Amino acid sequence: MAQDKDITPLNPAARLSFTEKFRLQTWLMGIIAFAVVLFLLVQAKFILIALAIAIILFSLTSDAINSISRLRIGSFRIANWLASIVAVILIASGLLTLAGLVISQINTVLTTTLAYTDDAQRAIAQMFGWMGEDVEQSVLATVRSIEISSYLRSAAGQAGTILSQVVLIILFVGFLFLERVWFHTKLENLMDDPAQAHRVSHIISSIIRRVNHYLLVKGLISSVTGFLIFLMLSVFNLQFAVAMGLLTFVLNFIPSVGSIIATLIVTLVAYIQVPEPQTAVLIFVLAGMIQFILGNVIDPMLMGRTLRLSAFGIIISLAFWGAVWGIPGMFLAVPFMVAVMIVCSHIPAARPVAVLLSREGLPEEEFPIIGKTVPPPDDQEAERAYHHAVGAE
Repeated sequence: MAQDKDITPLNPAARLSFTEKFRLQTWLMGIIAFAVVLFLLVQAKFILIALAIAIILFSLTSDAINSISRLRIGSFRIANWLASIVAVILIASGLLTLAGLVISQINTVLTTTLAYTDDAQRAIAQMFGWMGEDVEQSVLATVRSIEISSYLRSAAGQAGTILSQVVLIILFVGFLFLERVWFHTKLENLMDDPAQAHRVSHIISSIIRRVNHYLLVKGLISSVTGFLIFLMLSVFNLQFAVAMGLLTFVLNFIPSVGSIIATLIVTLVAYIQVPEPQTAVLIFVLAGMIQFILGNVIDPMLMGRTLRLSAFGIIISLAFWGAVWGIPGMFLAVPFMVAVMIVCSHIPAARPVAVLLSREGLPEEEFPIIGKTVPPPDDQEAERAYHHAVGAE
């Protein structure tokens, strides 16, 4: 008993067990790693954005290339390398054409914006006229204090980087097609375990399939929406119909907020050109109906249960990638979120993240979880889908 009284109590730091210290060190290392990755994402965003877009374009066209290479016309069969070359040429032509169209529309808008500067300032101020003349004059003074020329120069500079970004994307796509034949072999050698490589290949196939379906449906809906906006503005004989249609097409790839921003911009552009509240309200209603029918009715019908993403998670992903990569990051937020949810759903330690990102809290497990010692499933259909996606056949 005397010896017990002589024992001095341990200080709080000494009471930490080895497990708690290790857990604390792990959290600290994770925070440091996240900070380093975030720094690299911001510093190398020009290259990483081009690489991400190139990977998406590559995954979109891989299935089509494998289907074409399996076609036979009598005894003649299109070689895989020939189909790949044609695909790269078509992608390059499409990207260059789209970049040229975007640059030309930006130049058109920039050259005519100065002529509408005074009208735009008065139109914006008149929107607050119902609050009183003092408020309207205050808003007009605030708007006129904004240096429009500096923003126009910045926009012109951004337009100049589009072409260089497109060239980099084309280069990335070309090299991805060169590497596609050996991807499956590299994966098996990297994992050093055929069963584990089989599971990883199924996960990649699931990511590619869902992202491709999302982009194809979104591209179709956005194209129809942009065309209808262009047609509506043309009927009203308003300028910038092509630019507004193209802007609507692009912004519709941003979930939740993109269609709202596009509708407001279209309405504001119309109100500046025709300063009549009745016309602006009519255009706002028509544009809103187009966005609602296509985005809230047709889009969910075509999309089905492909994404199964949480709406709050989508907003968080938009905010994060928008802060890191700007507007391009907002376009890529949903594909990145789909990939993260699928990967986390197959890793036991990361499954809570997949549960939070999923819509119903039940992320779909199409394939075995990584880390479980179970034989790979005999799923020939999924195996063929993966080979078609990466070009292993």
